[in-house]
Amino acid sequence: MKTLFINGSPNKDGNTAFLAKTLLKGQEYETLDLTDYKVYSYGQSFADDQMDEVLAKIKEADRVVVGSPVYWHNICGSVRDMLDRCYGRVEKGEFSGKTLYFIFQGAAPEKWMLEAGEYTMKRFAALYGLEYGGMVTSEKEAADCVL
Repeated sequence: MKTLFINGSPNKDGNTAFLAKTLLKGQEYETLDLTDYKVYSYGQSFADDQMDEVLAKIKEADRVVVGSPVYWHNICGSVRDMLDRCYGRVEKGEFSGKTLYFIFQGAAPEKWMLEAGEYTMKRFAALYGLEYGGMVTSEKEAADCVL
């Protein structure tokens, strides 16, 4: 099983990556740090855009783990841009057969913030055919999660 961890945090070795290491302990996985890719906002078109590379990595994976810190009460911008950019480029159900897990962490997120982030990821999964495996928000949840 090929696992892809998409890290939305600008801190490649921060809390989001730590939760991914905990969640995926003992398993091989590839990390795609979104800060290393030029994924522009929806509606923009630039020659150096790398969204196709991100999509190719997702298509190669059997399991996708998306990680985001909580910024401004929501999913971070790099993950939001990636999700937005799938609209119109990815066919309904195109990621069928894959499982999606969501890492969403912050210093002190409120319940409604976590619920809003998870709602977005569940909708993304449903639209593109991924099975939603769940969300982890802490080291304990990551360690207890059975993949």
